[in-house]
Amino acid sequence: MSAMRSYLRQISFFVVMAVALATTWSAPAVSAVVGTGDVLTEQRAEVDRQSLMNMLERKDVQQTLSTMGVEKSEVESRIQSLTPSELADFNDQLADAPVGQDVVGVVVLFLLVFIITDMLCATNIFSFINCIN
Repeated sequence: MSAMRSYLRQISFFVVMAVALATTWSAPAVSAVVGTGDVLTEQRAEVDRQSLMNMLERKDVQQTLSTMGVEKSEVESRIQSLTPSELADFNDQLADAPVGQDVVGVVVLFLLVFIITDMLCATNIFSFINCIN
């Protein structure tokens, strides 16, 4: 019986040390509460993003983009990279635009976004725009 206790003490010592080392060296678990506002913002961003993608499917928008030398794939990738706040601002500007000028407004707004990102060195779409840095 005493041999068994001695053996169990030795094993339990190593088990305790292994558990202690494993808990101190492992990455801490990070959990955060996700608020309803955050979830709604993300859902709204996806709705806004999808409405812009649907707008790109229109023939008149595609024609205007092609006459300005901008490819549809570049615009799509740019839409996918917009933050939720940028998407909300963009859609607010589209909602305020007059009905007859929405295509021109969209194209001008896209071009402004392209120019700003070129100036910030995030992209290199237009060769005539130099980076600010």
